[in-house]
Amino acid sequence: MMRKWLSLALVATLAACVGGEKDSVPTPKVSVSSSDHRPAKDLFGPIALPSQHVPESFGSYSQGCLAGASQLPETGPTWQAMRLSRNRNWGQPVLVDFLEDLSRKAAAQPGWNGIYIGDMSQPRGGPMSSGHASHQIGLDADIWMLPATRLDLTRAERESLSSISMQRASGAYTNASWTRAHHEILKAAASDPRVSRIFVFPGAKVQMCKDEKGDKSWLRKIRPWWGHHYHFHVRLNCPKGDKYCVDQAAPPPGDGCDDAQEWVNNILNPPPPDPNAKPAKPKPPITLATLPAQCSAVLSSR
Repeated sequence: MMRKWLSLALVATLAACVGGEKDSVPTPKVSVSSSDHRPAKDLFGPIALPSQHVPESFGSYSQGCLAGASQLPETGPTWQAMRLSRNRNWGQPVLVDFLEDLSRKAAAQPGWNGIYIGDMSQPRGGPMSSGHASHQIGLDADIWMLPATRLDLTRAERESLSSISMQRASGAYTNASWTRAHHEILKAAASDPRVSRIFVFPGAKVQMCKDEKGDKSWLRKIRPWWGHHYHFHVRLNCPKGDKYCVDQAAPPPGDGCDDAQEWVNNILNPPPPDPNAKPAKPKPPITLATLPAQCSAVLSSR
């Protein structure tokens, strides 16, 4: 399929120059504008295919969109994409390449023939109807904790099969399902220069800090976060030259082991609630008007 042929910056220039020349820019697929105040998740979710632009990310991981996405093949020699009905196995080409590379490293671990890959991004990125605040610019991916022993799962099996939890005591510790292979796969991911950070439950980070006897610098990228005990979440850096992509700030200096231990301490001995704290107001949904201006072109192109 011929696509990924035009940058959005060029689309904007052509549109300004030619005015009413409709053949100079992609034919609109949906009627939107940069001032559209409908929830963006309702606009991006139904789109089944990527835009015909060069790959570019616009905005930040939790407020942006994706042009010219690549699709991770549903099955490969060392991976399978899960929950295919969601149509979320899309991302920047660098993300697809990373996942294929990591799957080969995982396949070298005892009991693993590769990895099961959960949500990446939608065909044009943007907010999702369920499950994530991030995953909007094609640089996030969830990797199941369940070892991929079978790589011939049917579509139906990929909908019904579930991952397994690695936590106990509300995430303060790993459970008996945690293995050295999990440690090594996470280490391989964190050691990749394309990776910005990896989110996993606090007990896993503390366990890895205890078990790692060599250089611990890679642990800086492993960040404790709520949930993330059925899967770990990999986030890549913005690709070089992708000038409209907004990187997250780098993790704090050091290996982060003390910070993870503090998370665990707070799980085991929760601090008392603040009597003066006010209930958090629910955040309004992200609208197209609040996304980068290029996202209206991503959404409306054929």
